[in-house]
Amino acid sequence: MDINWLAVGLAALATFMLGGLWYSPALFTKAWMRETGLSEEAARAGNPAIVFGGSFVLSLISAAVFAVFLGPDPGLGFAVGAGLAAGLGWVATSFGINYLFERKSLALFLINGGFHTVQFALFGLILGLWH
Repeated sequence: MDINWLAVGLAALATFMLGGLWYSPALFTKAWMRETGLSEEAARAGNPAIVFGGSFVLSLISAAVFAVFLGPDPGLGFAVGAGLAAGLGWVATSFGINYLFERKSLALFLINGGFHTVQFALFGLILGLWH
């Protein structure tokens, strides 16, 4: 299958940047840290190259698989709609199942599920515009 690897790379980079904003002090850092029980020190612990590099690689894999799912010439409306459906209907609901059993909060579900819903919609937007 023909995959536009530049579009996949841009989609991964765009959603990596979205994550930086989503989980920043401008949006959800405090609520996310409170709901996960992480202190600022614990959130900064670990090797940043592994955390950020691994996150980017996983975003790249997600964008590539989504590009395959969309096919070689998706219409923009279909691509964005499929992104919303994938983010909300597959990823967020899967988190929801885990969060129910793990007794995690609704707030954490909304933060993380909301991010992935927007992430996949952004994948769809980029891949739908540039195929």
